[in-house]
Amino acid sequence: MTTELYVRRAGEGEAVILLHGLFGAGANLGGVARALQAQYTVYSVDLPGHGRSAWLARPSLPAMAASVLGWMDDQGIAQAHFLGHSLGGKVAMELALQRPQRVLSLAVADIAPVVYAGRHSAVFAALDAVAATPCHSREEAAARMAALLEEDGVIQFLLSSLERDQQGGYRWRFDLAGLRDGYAALLDAPASGRCYQGPVLFIKGGASDYIQDQYWPAILALFPAATAKVMPGCGHWLHAEKPALFASIVSRFLASVETRKLGAIDSLRDER
Repeated sequence: MTTELYVRRAGEGEAVILLHGLFGAGANLGGVARALQAQYTVYSVDLPGHGRSAWLARPSLPAMAASVLGWMDDQGIAQAHFLGHSLGGKVAMELALQRPQRVLSLAVADIAPVVYAGRHSAVFAALDAVAATPCHSREEAAARMAALLEEDGVIQFLLSSLERDQQGGYRWRFDLAGLRDGYAALLDAPASGRCYQGPVLFIKGGASDYIQDQYWPAILALFPAATAKVMPGCGHWLHAEKPALFASIVSRFLASVETRKLGAIDSLRDER
């Protein structure tokens, strides 16, 4: 049974599917979506349990990847380029390993195909503080979270997923309980024992520790054609910290994939 996904579409050309991070929504990658839509059909997906998409009974990387694949089938999208940030990057990697023939290329922003230790305890505590009793304004929600979180950027990011309920208060749009229950599964590594041979770019925030040198054997075991680009001075939210540079890196990667594809076609013609 396909999980219903909320997806925004813009532009014309080859399909590019954007997958956001934990607690986010498709709009989080709006900057790169706008940069790409002049040349590509860009699909900004709300992952299951996020944004306006349906929730999963048991969130996991395979379940989320299967949801995206089911949506592609429903839309008649045979192949696409993928860009995923953080959790979205893991889902994109899982999908590429499950169905490599559906993935034209893969760009992964600041995440690796490894098991991560939990690092969101303070975030969950802040989300619970807002959900515990009704909030009557966004300012009230922000104040509750500020007592538990130091980074205002993280608070503002989380507030983007706050919505009014029918009683006039505020609630989280994402599936807080489900994501908490499935958190360990989302920290897991994508499926091993498989390999995606296509073009892959890992984009690392220079000030982030999400992609470490010791992870490269695991990366290359699953993605032997992988290359890397570092964005100096950026943390984990690299697409928000330097949106123009991030969009430029992704655009140049996609252009290089197209160049290689045309070169392969020319080579086949020469052989004939």
